[in-house]
Amino acid sequence: MAKEEGKRKLTNPLAVLGKYKYVLLVAVLGGLLLLWPMERKDGAAAPAGAEPAAGTDLAQTEKSMADILGKIEGVGRVEVMLTLHSGGERVLAQDSSLRYSGSAQAPDSYERSSQPVTDAGGVVVTQEKYPQYRGALVVCEGGGNDAVRFQVVSAVSALTGLGSDRIAVVKWQDAAAAGAAEREMIDR
Repeated sequence: MAKEEGKRKLTNPLAVLGKYKYVLLVAVLGGLLLLWPMERKDGAAAPAGAEPAAGTDLAQTEKSMADILGKIEGVGRVEVMLTLHSGGERVLAQDSSLRYSGSAQAPDSYERSSQPVTDAGGVVVTQEKYPQYRGALVVCEGGGNDAVRFQVVSAVSALTGLGSDRIAVVKWQDAAAAGAAEREMIDR
């Protein structure tokens, strides 16, 4: 009788599948979540086209970003500072040659040389690596307003690929408060 019951369990796999369907569903969903693409925390996975070209100066990028952020309602005067994790670079096409002495199967010595490939427009660039940003500081008059701060963080994140934890937005100190703070420091 035990043999018949064992055979019945083996011959009816749908019954086993029905019994453990929730366990299998959780296992399949867990596997899919492991395969889901995620943003890397080291800043390496930035949106394509989000960073400036490798030849762009960091100061020019900061100025352009400040100009565009200043157009957001409520921001007012604004200054931007970006810090880099790594700078941009251009990979040039190379014309390489290898010379060796002795037999081809067992050379005695070899010498490798390479030169950048040029065309009528100049040096041929095969790849442009964009800079990776480490963080951003935005000082603006509207930095005390949560709605403005959220808009600025969203804009800077879109432009640089940085997460919101790497972007600081602070309120611009007005001249009267700056003078009072300076007098207080002198009095001490």
